[in-house]
Amino acid sequence: KTWQPGDEIVVSRLDHDANIRPWLYAAQSAGVTVRWVEFDSATGELIAADVEAQLTDRTRLVAITAASNLIGTRPPIAQIAEKVHERGALLYVDGVHYAAHSFVDIDELGADFFACAPYKFCGPHCGVLIAAPALLETLEPDKLLPSVNTVPERFELGTPAYELMAGTTAAVDFLAGLSGDSDAPTRRERLRHSFAAMVEHEDGLRRAIEVGLAEHPRITVYSRAKLRTPTLLFTVDGIESVTVSARLGELNINAPASNFYALEASRHIGLGDAGGVRVGLAPYSNMSDVDRLLEGLRSIL
Repeated sequence: KTWQPGDEIVVSRLDHDANIRPWLYAAQSAGVTVRWVEFDSATGELIAADVEAQLTDRTRLVAITAASNLIGTRPPIAQIAEKVHERGALLYVDGVHYAAHSFVDIDELGADFFACAPYKFCGPHCGVLIAAPALLETLEPDKLLPSVNTVPERFELGTPAYELMAGTTAAVDFLAGLSGDSDAPTRRERLRHSFAAMVEHEDGLRRAIEVGLAEHPRITVYSRAKLRTPTLLFTVDGIESVTVSARLGELNINAPASNFYALEASRHIGLGDAGGVRVGLAPYSNMSDVDRLLEGLRSIL
């Protein structure tokens, strides 16, 4: 509501469309200029200098993902935040895919807004937005006149969905217990230990999958960034990705094929709107799952 012609926003080609399209619509309505940050289609890397190159004194907001849900790339958010704040702009971080695989520290990331979804970390399907109350006080959403104007209630839809809150709490408690460290003084410390164990577990499985995929010259892997989540996007030469996914499904292996709403990223790496086959790992994944996946791909090839 405070944007005006001459202002600028920055969005990333790496992002899920949910952190691109709403900002483009808002910019169009306000007459604001949109600047794009590209990423290296060969390596999947998005570097802070590329974001900095798009910043000006008219930049109002930068929207960028903490982890690509398509290829797993984790941009250097803390470095980006420093450059964004030097220009006096706000940083809106899509943490939906990040929060499922990484311990979240908002202060360390430097995000002004951090959005995530509990369904990605074993919880119910709802949305979460984290921001400082003082910052939220500066935002005036359109709402019904009788509804309260306090923060955060002014952004919520009437009576809270208590069952979703309860489910989210249960998911966080579950994750906090994964490390088995009951001696940690707080739940947050237990979460920190759990996520450290999860990263070690999931990355070990990811590396095993990468070794197996590398044995097949017909398979191209697009998840190549140095820092990334345990997410692998690949295609098979001569077989459409939807066919590969369906064949794996017949073997009780769930590896869907799509652009997964990261439309700009899928187009940028040359996969168009069709995308590729995505393998995602979770705390409950194990080496047996990896073996079944690799054996299934061998049978298809």
